[in-house]
Amino acid sequence: MSFETPLPPYNASDPQATFLNSSCFDLLLIEMVPFAYRLAQQLTVERSGANTQVDEEEQREAVFRRLDALGYRVGQGLVERFSRDRPRFTDTLDMIKFLCKDIWILVFRKQIDNLKTNHRGVYVLTDYSFRPFARMSMSSPSEALARVQPFLWFPCGIIRGVLAGMGIEATVQAETVELPGVTFQIKTVTTNI
Repeated sequence: MSFETPLPPYNASDPQATFLNSSCFDLLLIEMVPFAYRLAQQLTVERSGANTQVDEEEQREAVFRRLDALGYRVGQGLVERFSRDRPRFTDTLDMIKFLCKDIWILVFRKQIDNLKTNHRGVYVLTDYSFRPFARMSMSSPSEALARVQPFLWFPCGIIRGVLAGMGIEATVQAETVELPGVTFQIKTVTTNI
């Protein structure tokens, strides 16, 4: 899956290459969060009965798990498809750069604006004009910041999925201080064998 114009990881000889209209993708991203909330509420009512009060924190956690899992699977699919024609990555930083440049362009049509690392497994990715937030508006900035957090769970899952597809286990947290900017913090998990 890619957008209208072929981008650098596009392989002209790939007979399976398909393109997706970017406005359809934007609408999908916008509708994913409300749909996940409706689905979580429906599942809670089915399990517990119609008269059960839905706990907001449990519902929020269920929505987080669902959106993160969806993003994780999408990220794994992206890395499987678009890294197969590349030489194997040998360094974690190279994998993060691949995510920031190639994968981010495929999904959000621009590169990550800033990448910082402490060289100890923590990476901070900053996107100053995060595409899904570019058209978001609310009556007050504080309301906007409170309401955008669920829209970051899917991209966090994409990042985790991409890294997992390349053999890196990581935790990803996202925050926004001012729309449309977003900061993703990636902490790689080291396994002791």
